Amino acid sequence: MRAGHVGGARPEQGGDARALPPVDVSALVRIRARHPEAIAEAAARRVRRPLLEGSGRLMIVAADHPARGMLAVGDRKLAMAGRVDLLERLCLALSRPGVDGVLATADVLDDLLLLGALDGKVVIGSMNRGGLAGSAFELDDRFTGYRPQDIERLRFDAGKLLLRIDYDDPGSLRTLESTARAIDAMAERQLPLFVEPFLCRRREDGTLSNDLSAEAVTKSIAIAAGLGGSSAYTWLKVPVTDNPDDMARVMETSTLPAVLLGGDVGEDQEGAYEKWRGALQLPTVQGLVVGRSLLYPADGDVAAAVDTAVGLL
Repeated sequence: MRAGHVGGARPEQGGDARALPPVDVSALVRIRARHPEAIAEAAARRVRRPLLEGSGRLMIVAADHPARGMLAVGDRKLAMAGRVDLLERLCLALSRPGVDGVLATADVLDDLLLLGALDGKVVIGSMNRGGLAGSAFELDDRFTGYRPQDIERLRFDAGKLLLRIDYDDPGSLRTLESTARAIDAMAERQLPLFVEPFLCRRREDGTLSNDLSAEAVTKSIAIAAGLGGSSAYTWLKVPVTDNPDDMARVMETSTLPAVLLGGDVGEDQEGAYEKWRGALQLPTVQGLVVGRSLLYPADGDVAAAVDTAVGLL
């Protein structure tokens, strides 16, 4: 076993993904402790692919939630806390036909590099995770994840950032400015950047609530699309509105390419699929970026959940 690869061989797309070997946590820890340079070496030899190929549609699995302290899935408060379990679910999802890549923070992507799970996949680095879920400073969302130079150095394919705007919270202005500068830095490197905008407000108990009304999502798209000195490499990562019938009008706000985000859909998996199905027909919508609802489906069948989502494309 060479220093830069642990675990069994990953199946080719279309193979029996349910036969994936378990993640060997002892081997991962041993390499991290004794050969930390193996991560950079694995990144350097990773087989790359274009962002878009074939149908031109994207199916990305998201797993950057833990770094913001978001470990819950539905009523399971620590569902994403088991790292080996998460890695096995990710490897299974990435092995399914039609899955293009993954969005995650450095700790997760480093593990996936060592597991050899990222060859031929789109790799998207999560950039701002400083707005910890439930914190007083949640909207002052500092860039504590990947920097543009990190994404370039590691030969990753794109970045992603979260932009939540509360007109009553000064932290949103700092995040807006940081977002604009990140867009500039990524455009200078000709690297795509997925911007996930929301208008939000604090409830009486202090927790944040994203406004998914048609007006709010329209405004968030207009604000995000206008940030930075160039929009050439900006993509949008947008939610489906409360009323899915509003999406056609909402997505007329910008000509930037967009993907739909998933969120925590709870028990209503079929309802989520139906919302995505309609919005995926719109001309600016190029695919899906979904995490918890596919990695932790209510029935436990990750492969079936992923395959159903891929089928919507």
